[in-house]
Amino acid sequence: MGGLYGSLLAKAGFDVHFLVKTDYDHLCTSKLKIETPLGDFQFQAQVYDDVKKMPQVDCVFVSWKTTANAALAETLPHFQESRPTVLVLQNGLNVEEEAAQYVDRAQILGGCCFLCCNRIGPGYIKHLDYGRIAIGAFDPQLAGQITHRMTEVGEALAAAGIEIQLATNLAEIRWKKLAWNIPYNGLSVVLNSDTKAIMDNPHSAMLAEEIMEEVSQSAAACGVQIPGDHVQKMLADTRAMVPYASSMLLDYQARRRMELEAIFGNPIRAAHSAGYQPKRIEMLYRQLSFLDDHQQTAATHLSNL
Repeated sequence: MGGLYGSLLAKAGFDVHFLVKTDYDHLCTSKLKIETPLGDFQFQAQVYDDVKKMPQVDCVFVSWKTTANAALAETLPHFQESRPTVLVLQNGLNVEEEAAQYVDRAQILGGCCFLCCNRIGPGYIKHLDYGRIAIGAFDPQLAGQITHRMTEVGEALAAAGIEIQLATNLAEIRWKKLAWNIPYNGLSVVLNSDTKAIMDNPHSAMLAEEIMEEVSQSAAACGVQIPGDHVQKMLADTRAMVPYASSMLLDYQARRRMELEAIFGNPIRAAHSAGYQPKRIEMLYRQLSFLDDHQQTAATHLSNL
């Protein structure tokens, strides 16, 4: 995700610096390759394996998985000399709270990406479908506003050909995204299926819809009203998209920790605090937690042999 959006910004003429880990050695000698419906391209990216080597910037995109958020403690303070805008492009609810431990809340924007995109090889990103980013201010004192920071970031992304929505209610866009992320990330793992397989089967399609409705009810309990037609639109959009393996399924298949707390745990706890019990979501969360723990235990056992 960060590779795609950063590359589109670089292609549009912006000065973009990438903090990378896995592909650093490859990208030092090879170009970053982007395959996208917007037009395939490749370029020599400015890459770093250590944040201390990076220059000060106007905006920091946090686009790694929430399971890697321990790196925020070293990364965000490094850029504070320039007091940049920090755009948190991560899935889940209340994920900006961790960034707020290191920078002022007024600097933080939350972003939800409606995107089908995967890394399919070293320095090789394949953008399959969609791409819109919805952005909102994180600071409660800025609720209801389209801020200067939002406008600046939105204009830059739009200049790179990215569809942008500037939103006055970050909680609403987070819950709307969860209406897709919770059913399809979760079901893709427990059913070992991509989106097309889930939607082609009437039983799993009905279950996805029921879980979506429960997300809407959880949001309502938390004071966020999701429009009544949102669930049907998400179902229709998923039927129309190319067959897509969710990021959580890819993490599970690669034996990486899944983003269970950000995408499931935080919304469940928020719903509980508001007096609502999302039973289907809780069941899915417990199934995924079993699979995640079982796989990590097995991986630890193998590494100790």
